[in-house]
Amino acid sequence: MRDDGSLPTHERRWASDTVPAKITHSSTTSPGSEYMSAEEFVEVTIDLQDDDTIILRSVEPATAIHVDEGSDTPASASRSPTIKRSSSNRFRQFSQELKAEAVAKARQFSQELKAELRKFSWGHGHTSQTINGFDSALAARALRKQRAQLDRTRSGASKALRGLRFISNNKANAWEEVQNNFNKLAKDGFLFRSDFAQCIGMKDSKEFALEMFDALSRRRRLKVEKICRDELYEYWSQITDQSFDSRLQIFFDMVDKNDDGRITEAEVKEIVMLSASANKLSRLKEQAEEYAALIMEELDPERLGYIELWQLETLLLQKDTYLSYSQALSYTSQALSQNLQGLRKRSRIGRMSNKLVYYLEGNWKKIWVVSLWTMIMIGLFTWKFFQYKQKSAFKVMGYCLLTAKGAAETLKFNMALILMPVCRNTITWLRSTKLGLVVPFDDNIKFHTTIAAAIVIGVILHVGNHLACDFPRLIDSSNGKFKKYLSHDFGSHKPTYLDLVKGTEGVTGILMVIFMAIAFTLATRWFRRNLIKLPKPFDRITGFNAFWYSHHLFVIVYVLLIIHGEFLYLVHIWYRKTTWMYLAVPVLLYAGERTLRFFRSGSYTVRLLKVAIYPGGVLTLQMSKPPQFRYKSGQYMFVQCPAVSPFEWHPFSITSAPGDDYLSVHIRQLGDWTQELKRLFSEVCEPPVAGKSGLLRADETTKKSLPKLLIDGPYGAPAQDYRKYDVLLLVGLGIGATPFISILKDLLNNIVKMEEQADLVSDTSRTSDLSVESNDSTTPNKVSRKKTLKTTNAYFYWVTREQGSFDWFKGVMNEVAELDQRGVIEMHNYLTSVYEEGDARSALITMVQALNHAKNGVDIVSGTSVRTHFARPKWKKVLSKLSSKHCNARIGVFYCGAPVLAKELSKLCHELNQKGSTKFEFHKEHF
Repeated sequence: MRDDGSLPTHERRWASDTVPAKITHSSTTSPGSEYMSAEEFVEVTIDLQDDDTIILRSVEPATAIHVDEGSDTPASASRSPTIKRSSSNRFRQFSQELKAEAVAKARQFSQELKAELRKFSWGHGHTSQTINGFDSALAARALRKQRAQLDRTRSGASKALRGLRFISNNKANAWEEVQNNFNKLAKDGFLFRSDFAQCIGMKDSKEFALEMFDALSRRRRLKVEKICRDELYEYWSQITDQSFDSRLQIFFDMVDKNDDGRITEAEVKEIVMLSASANKLSRLKEQAEEYAALIMEELDPERLGYIELWQLETLLLQKDTYLSYSQALSYTSQALSQNLQGLRKRSRIGRMSNKLVYYLEGNWKKIWVVSLWTMIMIGLFTWKFFQYKQKSAFKVMGYCLLTAKGAAETLKFNMALILMPVCRNTITWLRSTKLGLVVPFDDNIKFHTTIAAAIVIGVILHVGNHLACDFPRLIDSSNGKFKKYLSHDFGSHKPTYLDLVKGTEGVTGILMVIFMAIAFTLATRWFRRNLIKLPKPFDRITGFNAFWYSHHLFVIVYVLLIIHGEFLYLVHIWYRKTTWMYLAVPVLLYAGERTLRFFRSGSYTVRLLKVAIYPGGVLTLQMSKPPQFRYKSGQYMFVQCPAVSPFEWHPFSITSAPGDDYLSVHIRQLGDWTQELKRLFSEVCEPPVAGKSGLLRADETTKKSLPKLLIDGPYGAPAQDYRKYDVLLLVGLGIGATPFISILKDLLNNIVKMEEQADLVSDTSRTSDLSVESNDSTTPNKVSRKKTLKTTNAYFYWVTREQGSFDWFKGVMNEVAELDQRGVIEMHNYLTSVYEEGDARSALITMVQALNHAKNGVDIVSGTSVRTHFARPKWKKVLSKLSSKHCNARIGVFYCGAPVLAKELSKLCHELNQKGSTKFEFHKEHF
């Protein structure tokens, strides 16, 4: 029997090895006048054990009640607002006497309670236990509690106990921000319960914050709807307490709503649903009852029907054990030394030189191509500038004419060159040649837009100098000067400004400027991606459709450009009119490509095999593969749906592997064309068959006719070169995972083939041994061995913010996990909508995830065997581990997603290349 009340904070309400009964004595009798000068009320809380002993939990002085001696009724009694406390020595003496009295009564109560319990069976689930079984269960739980307390003292426990943070904001002035919020939200000096979440910075987890508010209020034995500033500070101090025991107690109190020190299965279900809601995991809420039962099964093996605080702590301590099924690469000392090396201080010159080397190393292909292009433009401008300086027109129009003509020469060159990056068939062929080693074909679209910017500058210089400078100088020149220098170009009559503008050269030039301005404006990111919201009917000039159709104005622009080049004022000999010479080859090449695409798409007849619409607005189309359609993993193709638009072609990564007998693409609803396509298929799809994923589904057996599709391709992409690397790191953000799904499937197919080939070689060798003495005619046929796949390992990191996204490739991930027995492919899913590990809002989700995977081998978030991590990956740690595990390897890092992360990954690859023997080569692709 314990005779002191100095229990740790987190043991304040433990009742781990006790009969579920609690005795509270309130006495109005003073033990003696020598102890107290007046009557005091004391509240005693004790726990009764099955060995007829008790544990004193608390002895606290209660509020005194003053009774008038002359009153016969309690109506005159009133509570004092203050608590009267005796001295510590007198109080301790009083408590000892009270304990002795309580022991006797508790033993008597224990005997009576056991007698009553023997009359009934203690039921849990489908089992029924006698009182002896109940005693055994209590004993077993007491033993587990002792072991748990020993585990807590181990050195490794401190690492596991980090967590259960309620507030992510660790700023020093966090309380100041809370105070500012209080001043904005408070009414009459009080903060209402409904505004508590916003005040403490948990606006996105309002339900969770309200449960925490109620738990902290229950600690004060109050149920309040508003608190003052001082009470808010008290709540904030408890929430931000750095003690794990304190945070654990708050979390336990949130679940234990009836404040009895025990958590039932129903209460566990409530907190599972609350955590799922805070992390935007709608599917988890639907299975909350199943996961609550899983937690009870793990923490309550004695089947007592409840769990206690120490058991919840035990689960946190064992979390790393449960998660061992999906541990990442070993973090060796080599990686650590690399990180430490990066921390060493360098001089300013050293840092600048390092940045320069990094930039040159990652961009040398682009640098030399852009430099060559720039030098060609400078050369053309200079050549035309000095050529016209020798003409007599220079005497009248001056340097304005020279600048305009120099800009015109660069315009002709750029109008021809801008077609080359969009000749996709040519680019696809060239990237497979040795030219692909020195030319950055992956940046063809970026180079296309760079040339467009140069065209804009050239148009401004050319048109501006003509209209604002040399035309006015010509008009203002004297008749004598005009006849002397310009009569052989313009005739004997000096033209007016209107004559110059309305002429063939002037009209074609102005029309070209108008059409190019429309096309360039609608091609900008703001218009193309609907970032600018315009009122109706002007909203139609935004979006991909407007960009697509306006870009075809360049057909008219090129016709006008050729006409414009044939009616020059100052050039009269045909072979000096060089516009058509610049444009001839590129225009013919581009026209040939479009013609090839037209006939090829007509020959690629495909029929839809399966259609599925998944959460997140993703449409999956699976179609037959034409015999002549050969592609590599990582490439893309164009898709057209005549029912949506007979002219528009849209590119999508191929998600099927080259070895598959079908083609598949995953299309996310991002623009007007994809929205219409999804709507069209939604009308002809049927609800999914029970047990299958996808919101809507259709296949070739569907009675309704499916829309017709045309395809064109394949076309080259950065990811198609994955085979030349020893190790692959594939990083996809959201729908950016599509080019890597095909690579994973292709790797898996190659793994299966290599295993089958190895088995065949082994069988052939055994047959050969048995037939050594046979004649030559019975010699077994030689087994042809294909070239061994160079890639030894692949690491796939998929980062998404929606749980439903995992349905897109669930089949692929399960297939890889099942067939990849050698562990060649390692997959990591990251869900950014869930709070990072250590946050109280995701703590229970992590526990359930670990338990379910350990028991059933299925991740509760993705529905696959691949574990889902929470928050965002720590990329420096990921790449460091790869560097340490694969020494001297050549690692290809392929990324598809937002440009922001591309910069970070590229920089990390460069830093690690400077520190070790492992070499990273970074490739990016943007949607």
